Amino acid sequence: MTLKSRLFACAAVLGLFGCQAPQNQLTEQEQAEGWTLLFDGETLNGWRDYNGEGLTGPWVVEEGQIKAEGHGSDESGYIVTDKQYENFVLTWDWKISPGGNSGMLYHVVENPKFNVPYVTGPEYQLIDNEGFEHPLEEWQKCGADYAMYLPEKSKLHINPAGEWNTSKIVFDNGHVEYWMNGEKTIEFEAWGDDWFTRRNSGKWENMPEYGLARKGVLCLQDHGYPAWFRNIKIKELPKKTETVDLFNGIDLKGWEAYGNEKWFVEDGLLVCENGPEKGYGYLATTSYFDDFDLSVEFKQEANGNSGVFIRSFVEPVAKVNGWQVEVAPHGHGTGGIYESYGRGWLIQIPEEKEDFLLTGEWNTLRIKVVGNDVQTWLNGHEMVQLSDEKIGKGQGRIALQIHDGGGIRVLWKNLKVKRL
Repeated sequence: MTLKSRLFACAAVLGLFGCQAPQNQLTEQEQAEGWTLLFDGETLNGWRDYNGEGLTGPWVVEEGQIKAEGHGSDESGYIVTDKQYENFVLTWDWKISPGGNSGMLYHVVENPKFNVPYVTGPEYQLIDNEGFEHPLEEWQKCGADYAMYLPEKSKLHINPAGEWNTSKIVFDNGHVEYWMNGEKTIEFEAWGDDWFTRRNSGKWENMPEYGLARKGVLCLQDHGYPAWFRNIKIKELPKKTETVDLFNGIDLKGWEAYGNEKWFVEDGLLVCENGPEKGYGYLATTSYFDDFDLSVEFKQEANGNSGVFIRSFVEPVAKVNGWQVEVAPHGHGTGGIYESYGRGWLIQIPEEKEDFLLTGEWNTLRIKVVGNDVQTWLNGHEMVQLSDEKIGKGQGRIALQIHDGGGIRVLWKNLKVKRL
């Protein structure tokens, strides 16, 4: 008997025998619409520990449900999908134990520098509001975009602990919706002015990478209480390509400075120079760019030792991890690629290409990053090509650097990037 036949037969006898729709299956319509099942009802295939390769618990499959056994904590007990997701509609059923606490996180970035998933990934909060042992702030309650957006109370209908609920997240190129039991309860635009105002205060003000990723794994949380999940389904949505002006010629909107060096706008140009501490300084975008084609013009005044970081992230307080396309004085490899706090030079430019750098004049640097592959050009000349699996797994911001040592001053303009 086909799935459709079973559903018709079930509906026909529903009143007599209490037949329920099959769990952890896709209907023919869902399959046609491109939905994917993330839990097969029998195994935890496709799930593993956060920052791990296998699954060590505290998660089991019980009667067609994923069960968090309740042994996790703030520091442990997270499982994630093998696959990353960017734009999607995600639905799932869940129930929680009396007094319980759990959550569904998305756009989670895995990296040994991130000990827990919530420092990068937003969370759809799942908690027993009535039975939780401590008083809850509104931003901690069930259905909230945790510590960011609150659900509309008139539309929020939650079944009590021990009963099933159905939740949905829509993430469509920055437009976000949260749903609970068939009602839309939250709607907002990620990465807008209001979003950054909320992010840069309260819970997340000292977590510089929170919410910036545009793709990542999904994550379920065992927060020390049993919880159950089933019918976890996702439909991926298309990504929109766009060209972004990174610098408006007026101020530093869209950027964040790290370190004590100087970044300012002068005569419509972006200027970086050393301050009294003569240390490293960084100016990083407030947006992640993973696959992109970037063009930027620069002019080196005095010592021009700088650089453009790709797929980088900030480790508090002011340490940028990632890969640097070198911008340096003549003879020091402008256009080569260097890995900070790791392998060092990955590829240097041939010596004969040093003369493509125009000293004391405007230069155009182009950087194209797609998957594992990075290409750079200087003033129209290809400088290097590199394919690197580690870069391919990275994601993060574009950042400009001031090198340490003092005496550095570099001008920048026409920073344009196309998302690919």
